[in-house]
Amino acid sequence: MSRLPRWLAGVGAGLTRVSERLDARRDEALTEQGDAKTTAGDPGADAPAATTAAETVGAETAGAAPATAAAVATVPAPPAYAPAVPPRPDPVSAVPWGMRVAAEAGWRLLVIAGTLWVLMRVISEVRLVVLAFTSALLITALLQPTVARLKRWGMPRGPATAVTAIAGFVVMGLVGWFVVWQVMENLDTLSERVRDGIEELKQWLLDSPFHVTESQINDIAENLSGTISSNTQEITSAGLQGVTVMVEILTGLVLAMFSTLFLLYDGKRIWNWFLKLVPAQAREGVAGAGPRAWRTLTAYVRGTVLVALIDAIFIGLGIYFLDVPMAVPLAVFIFLFAFIPLVGAVMSGALAVVVALVTQGVFTALLVLAVVLAVQQIEGHVLQPFILGRAVRVHPLAVVLAVAVGGITAGIGGAVVAVPLVAVTNTVVGYLRAYGKEQSLRNAPPPHGSTAVGASPDAPVDAPTANAPAAAASAAPAVQAKPVTENGT
Repeated sequence: MSRLPRWLAGVGAGLTRVSERLDARRDEALTEQGDAKTTAGDPGADAPAATTAAETVGAETAGAAPATAAAVATVPAPPAYAPAVPPRPDPVSAVPWGMRVAAEAGWRLLVIAGTLWVLMRVISEVRLVVLAFTSALLITALLQPTVARLKRWGMPRGPATAVTAIAGFVVMGLVGWFVVWQVMENLDTLSERVRDGIEELKQWLLDSPFHVTESQINDIAENLSGTISSNTQEITSAGLQGVTVMVEILTGLVLAMFSTLFLLYDGKRIWNWFLKLVPAQAREGVAGAGPRAWRTLTAYVRGTVLVALIDAIFIGLGIYFLDVPMAVPLAVFIFLFAFIPLVGAVMSGALAVVVALVTQGVFTALLVLAVVLAVQQIEGHVLQPFILGRAVRVHPLAVVLAVAVGGITAGIGGAVVAVPLVAVTNTVVGYLRAYGKEQSLRNAPPPHGSTAVGASPDAPVDAPTANAPAAAASAAPAVQAKPVTENGT
């Protein structure tokens, strides 16, 4: 029993020595850390050391157990020779600037493309209504000056609208009836001349240096007859589809007539109602762009009608003097196809040349081709620049692309309305760009301080000013939207 107190005393003495060693190591580590801070120029490096010394003295007086807990809780600093680990950069700053710009532009382009795709899908579903209303706009642009002239002569708005609309639709109907009547009257003669032309073409092929035999020509004719007889079902379905197309055309004509009537009578109120749907901040710009767009559309329709009429008259006279049958219906077809820029002239000219070829021969067809090319050259280089002028100037590449997209999207109707739509869009975008620039200059802060002296009217012209854009803004004229008149003009 006398050995137990000695063993306990030895254990206590060993724990005391361990505690002292741990305290000594902690003091050395804290001293090295304080020296490093002092070397770096930290004025407060002595405060932690003093505090640590006080804590050490308190720990020695408090006993071995608190000192041991403080030693375990303290983590020594890494040695000076340890490599420095740089912090990881922000992920946004790690992406290259060009890639960030491309990503920002990319998702915006995707949103715009998605919006356009949805819009095109909606338009394709209601294509008949869109084409009917667009046709009504074109007819209104053609007839509205007549309504305005009758109103200036003292006729009320209702009767002026009714007289103009009825006269316009009667003239269009008479033109269509005349074309159908001429075709039906000359169909038998045309069929006989076509058969004679085919026989002449067959004889020319037999006598030509191409070494074409009669058996080869008969084989081609038999293959053509077999193809027609084998595809009778498809031809019948195409005929039924043609009936459906005729019903849709009649429906579109009725919609176009009613839309034209209301646009002629109440166009100003419709335009003012549309302006109420535009946000207030953009309403002034849209109110200024609307009349300019309407003037562009009116100039396009009038110029196109006049150019088409000149083409039809001169080409029709050339066909008539060359003794080509159905000269008047061909002239009417040339007038109608002239509303399809570029493509329509080629199609109508090719139709006239083919009719001349199968009825009058190769020499007459070449003469008709020369007449068509001459009139179209005069149209492209003289008539269109003189009649249309700068109001609807669109680049030929834009015309070709617009006609192609319109034809693919909505057929012949899309090809007809594509170019006026591009012309109106060009006018609106150009005006809104100029209007936005003028607004930014108008809202620029006025010159002040020393720059106001340079911007004053008494300053010399060649004196350099530090606020030249502000001076230009103060001198820029304010953009004012013209009052909206009948039909937005």
